[in-house]
Amino acid sequence: MRVVVAPDKFKGSLTAVEAAEAIAEGVRAAAPGAEVTLCPVADGGEGTLDVLLAAGGKRVDLRVSGPLSQQVDAWYVVLDGTAYLESARACGIEYVTPSPETALAAHTYGVGELMAHALAGGASRIVLTVGGTASTDGGSGMLRALGAVLRDDAGAEPALGGGPLGTVASVDLTAVRERLGGAAVRVATDVTNPLLGPEGAAAVFGPQKGAGPAQVRQLEASLRAWAGALERAGGAPVGDVPSAGAGGGVSGGAMSALAARAESGFELVVELTGVAGALPGAELAITGEGSLDRQSLAGKAPAGIAAMAGRAGVPVLAVAGRVALRDDELAGAGIAGSRALIDHARSLDEARRDAYPLLREQTTELVRDWLARRT
Repeated sequence: MRVVVAPDKFKGSLTAVEAAEAIAEGVRAAAPGAEVTLCPVADGGEGTLDVLLAAGGKRVDLRVSGPLSQQVDAWYVVLDGTAYLESARACGIEYVTPSPETALAAHTYGVGELMAHALAGGASRIVLTVGGTASTDGGSGMLRALGAVLRDDAGAEPALGGGPLGTVASVDLTAVRERLGGAAVRVATDVTNPLLGPEGAAAVFGPQKGAGPAQVRQLEASLRAWAGALERAGGAPVGDVPSAGAGGGVSGGAMSALAARAESGFELVVELTGVAGALPGAELAITGEGSLDRQSLAGKAPAGIAAMAGRAGVPVLAVAGRVALRDDELAGAGIAGSRALIDHARSLDEARRDAYPLLREQTTELVRDWLARRT
């Protein structure tokens, strides 16, 4: 029996690579003769770089400015001439205690430092993943690290952050374009929110980053001023463009000033993992993630794997930290059976702490049940 193992990360417990190894051990315990192919995946968010390392990428470490200008250790991955950057490595929300003050002050300067380093190292393509940021600065900090010059009406340079961005009157992108050269930029995200408006970056994601109603209004005004300045500087209009609001608008800044394309994070990553080539002819595929819920059905990795397996005629099982979907919802997504780690632990803390052995054991039980039903 040939089995393809393609999980996402179990956030807070296991990387996708670790989860794949645990599931593979469980498969072999249930079916000792099975041929198991490991294809850990990601949806373009946190954990994507770990998957790219497993696919043969090279890790590049450096220190950059964090979301509040503190120095943080960050890294990116280079694979076949493409530099893969996670914006959260530089300005992740884990670097702050979210508050109204941090919501206004957080910035993406460190993301630009990562990008500048990759370009200086010869990268001809940049893929930027944009989830999990502490910032709502429209990517202005990122562009400033690449050489953009921002001015207010008095000719002074505004401070970093989404709050001060409201005073911006003009931006010069000349140095940014020179530094970018002919490099192509792609943004990996499954978020479709625009930059501005009731579904935009400030309104939807600002509260998650500590913004109260007053700060949301201020950030919205800042992003509106920023979008106008970019357009006057020759950038593409992005105020109502789908996905421009991802990552606190860092996606929109890249789309406007760097001619970046927003693409499905899952599709960008999965093409590198070999899963598409591994599925045809397999008898079973197993996927999973920390929480299998309604969000999983909207572009997350397990739903993507189930769809790919369905097209190849391969049945799919799922193991997750938590399963919040009914059997009929799982079946509708192409998942024939599931197990939740939390159902076999005394507490959530235990499920997280012992995720590896629990995942191995529950995979064994799930595969045994599936084999018995098949027989």
